[in-house]
Amino acid sequence: MGQPSVAEYALSRIAALGIDRVFGVPGDYAFPIDNAVEVVPGLEWVGCANELNAAYAADGYARIRGAAMLSTTYGVGELSALNGVMGSKAHRLPVFHLVGMPSERIQRLRLITHHNLGDTRYDRFHPISATACCVWAELTPDNCIDELERVIREALRQSMPAYIVISQAHGVMPVIGTPVQGVPLDEVKRQRSDATELEAAVATIRAKLAAAERPVALVTALTARYGVAGKAAELVGKANLPTAQTPYDKGVLDESLPQYLGLYSAEASQPPSVREAVEQADVILDIGGVLLTELNTGFWGSALDTGRAVCIHETWVRSGEKVFLNVAIEDVIDALIDTVTPRTATVDRDDPGLLELTGSGDEPTSSASFYPRLQRRLKAGDTLVIETGTCMFHLNGMRLPAGVQAEGQGLWGSIGWGTPAALGVAMAKTAGRTWLVTGDGSHQLTLNELAVMGRYGVTPVIFVLNNGLYGVEDVISERGHGYDDLAPVRYHLLPEALGCKGWLSLRVCTVAELDAALDAIDAHDGAAYVEVLIPGEESQPLPGEVIDRGYKVQTPVVG
Repeated sequence: MGQPSVAEYALSRIAALGIDRVFGVPGDYAFPIDNAVEVVPGLEWVGCANELNAAYAADGYARIRGAAMLSTTYGVGELSALNGVMGSKAHRLPVFHLVGMPSERIQRLRLITHHNLGDTRYDRFHPISATACCVWAELTPDNCIDELERVIREALRQSMPAYIVISQAHGVMPVIGTPVQGVPLDEVKRQRSDATELEAAVATIRAKLAAAERPVALVTALTARYGVAGKAAELVGKANLPTAQTPYDKGVLDESLPQYLGLYSAEASQPPSVREAVEQADVILDIGGVLLTELNTGFWGSALDTGRAVCIHETWVRSGEKVFLNVAIEDVIDALIDTVTPRTATVDRDDPGLLELTGSGDEPTSSASFYPRLQRRLKAGDTLVIETGTCMFHLNGMRLPAGVQAEGQGLWGSIGWGTPAALGVAMAKTAGRTWLVTGDGSHQLTLNELAVMGRYGVTPVIFVLNNGLYGVEDVISERGHGYDDLAPVRYHLLPEALGCKGWLSLRVCTVAELDAALDAIDAHDGAAYVEVLIPGEESQPLPGEVIDRGYKVQTPVVG
């Protein structure tokens, strides 16, 4: 058997990490990549409704599998995907973005072709797309093997996207050299620790915890990105550390852990007792590095003393003025699990339990009646995809049942992410249901991806909360602006119109109808799509002083 082509080798080498799908939109310059997907064993092409949706879907897939592949064409395709890839960078997800570009023959002859600016410059888009990634390369037959190893190593080390350019001519040429046999992601050592630095870092953390009277741990989403969320849970369990998360990190930890306190977000903490536990702690074990964004800190209202924090970052540890370098987060956690002394004190926590059921019969559906019922239907092994919007704030106050994972995009916050991301999550999962809660405003941006779900037999459970508004924008602006209103859509008719066969598709207006819909979902092993009417008057603007804390538009008060 001869050497694989550059495109075939690139796909097979990245697929060895445990990736079995390539999300994308076909394009002529990317045909060598698209064709290679069909010949590389174990790979399946997922043709998405557009490039942005494909990037969102790859983002969702990477959250479950640890990495993903995305393919677009030169210029128009790669730039359309850029927002989604940038979101993956913000959320530390290694998405490998493969882009096909015109042949070197066209470039060297200085010919003008389509998807170009008409100036014979074929490198204009490289720096733009590369900005959304931590590493990039243009592959040729001669450099393909070595460059791919560099790109894969760096993308996994930083847990960020990679940009890979392959020209049409080079894509079909055989690679030169000896191909590398890849291994699954969980066998890859992303960072090697310096033994002396590691020993000192672990000893420092142990000493801090041993001397603490009121310690608390904050476990962040970065632990999931580096495949150590389970080990972080094991550590806080063995050490018996009271543990919280921020809204950005919700769902990374099993919220049924005996040490789990809840969600920390200053005055918006859920339950409120979490705020005191975190802000009054004498030692904060920060596993992954908490992001002090406005949504994680109640619009920067946090009294969190970072000087009391011991931070375990992906490759370094900080305790006060001490910084330990070249220490991998996995090695630090492993060493602490082996050597930490468990606290004997009982973890004092306020367990809110299940949300109170409200509403019945012919009462109209509302957020208050929806979320408690959703909470009772989630099961171990399920994944809840939380769209950016007001639903994100409602779900912050909902304790997830044991074994339920959640995924959101609280940092990048691109509305419309949720629907395609749910496609990627569902395709990456091997067991358990994928649930999506989205507002109608976000859903309108990417609802065409429902057709892709139907085409590939994906079976999510989707709730579209229809209040006729861009809900978040309405909350943070004065009421009555026309730009917050949405075009009326009969959402429950979409699955059939978009070719989703066998879907349970419903529209519910009353609590009784909602209860019946949830019962039907439990009895149905296929996809479900439920439009839930939510009163528009639920959307009330935040107080002006709260809004200004987040946006800082007003002139500060003198004195």
